Amino acid sequence: MAFALSLPALPKRYQPAAIWALYVVGLCPGVWYFYLAATGGLGFNPVKDFEHLLGIWALRFLCLGLCVTPLRDLFNVNLIAYRRALGLIAFYYVLAHFAVYLVLDRGLVMSSIIADVLKRPYIMFGMAGLVMLVPLALTSNRWSIRNLGSRWNTLHKLSYFVLIAGILHFVLARKSLTLEPVFYISVMVILLGYRSVRPAIMARKRARKAALSPGRAGR
Repeated sequence: MAFALSLPALPKRYQPAAIWALYVVGLCPGVWYFYLAATGGLGFNPVKDFEHLLGIWALRFLCLGLCVTPLRDLFNVNLIAYRRALGLIAFYYVLAHFAVYLVLDRGLVMSSIIADVLKRPYIMFGMAGLVMLVPLALTSNRWSIRNLGSRWNTLHKLSYFVLIAGILHFVLARKSLTLEPVFYISVMVILLGYRSVRPAIMARKRARKAALSPGRAGR
């Protein structure tokens, strides 16, 4: 018997306010860490710490955005209305992470940035993730969904590769497999592994639903 968890759905008239609340709450950690960095509350290397924390929150929101589909499929928890906000918050954190690296860490010195990229492959993965996120952020609107049609779903499968690039960037930057990198690698494997078995799971659910329908109709 499949396990199902049903949560009361938020009335549609409250969803816009809930989505805006998600943006506010989701961006609060970044604002807080900016305050700490500006007031000396992040230790002896505030730029690196600030950069790292922004990257961690980007990873968290990338993972949360990819959790929406399995939660709906497996537990009947429908958070699809919040997926776009989760993805955009992740993009904002990646953008802020990159801006801190360019401006505060490297001082916008292009020779230093290029040398750093060539010396440290993890930066290439980070930049690749950002480049892939840009078209996803630009098309995260109803106009793009309507005009791109099925191509929109194909394009937004890039989010899987963004997560892979983000995890590689994080793990290679840490240079060791401590508990935190192992946790995010495990989350990535679970989320991407689910995508590979999802067609079979959904086919089984549809077959079970079709088998139950005639019995219900005859009651």
